[in-house]
Amino acid sequence: MKNFAILALSLFAGVVAKAQQKMSCCAPSATEAFSMLASDKSFVNSHAEPLPFTYHSAVGKEIVFHATDGSDAYGWEIHSVSPSNDYIFVIHEWWGLNDYIKQETEKLWKDIGHVNVIAIDLYDRKVAATRDDAAKLVQEVREDRIISILKGAINYVGPRAKIYTIGWCFGGGWSLQTTLMAGKQAAGCVMYYGMPEKDVEKLKTLHADVLGIFANKDDHITPKIVDDFAANMTLAGKKLTLKRYDAVHAFANPSNPDYDKAAGDDAYKATLAFFKARTR
Repeated sequence: MKNFAILALSLFAGVVAKAQQKMSCCAPSATEAFSMLASDKSFVNSHAEPLPFTYHSAVGKEIVFHATDGSDAYGWEIHSVSPSNDYIFVIHEWWGLNDYIKQETEKLWKDIGHVNVIAIDLYDRKVAATRDDAAKLVQEVREDRIISILKGAINYVGPRAKIYTIGWCFGGGWSLQTTLMAGKQAAGCVMYYGMPEKDVEKLKTLHADVLGIFANKDDHITPKIVDDFAANMTLAGKKLTLKRYDAVHAFANPSNPDYDKAAGDDAYKATLAFFKARTR
């Protein structure tokens, strides 16, 4: 009877272990978790539709480079006035690479100085004007395609480049993922209210510090998610600087009717300080 009980307990423990392993392996990745939010109507409705805007630049230009799947990928680039191996990758929000992102890209280029900046198009020239269209683009874009584009951008700038990243919302999560992909070329990551990486083992492979900018009134990238991210970065032995504002999701986007200028200005000031401390 005693041997039978031991055998039963052993079998039960094995079943539990396999169930836990299955749950772990089937848990959505950080980027998948964000994509799933696009089917949540409350999340979709939390994004006010962007105000109409057209931007013209004398220095920015469209570029075409090779994604690692062999196809063309697209971006918008401004070269440093003087030669530089510092590159900032700008990752767009779920709206796509629109004129607001181009304006922000040129603003970073002017305010930081001595850097190259590339706004990377993860949607293959598709841009959303409505939140429903944006949600559709997030749901339709394939993760393997995005990874292929981002790895292609890393190849485009070359092995000597120091790579910095910045992104908002959808792009905030991908800013962190790009920094992970860049390996030892990674030099700094800024992520605005994006879905953080939850895998501590992945976070251990980071080669750059992270500035995380989040909103306390965000009902989806919640303060709890941010707290967990901070704890995971500590476990991974990586440096995270957090800036948290009493604001709503997308508060730093000037195209958002709910734009919070005071919080947005302070976050941008922190962003410039983060990049300038590392690019000079």
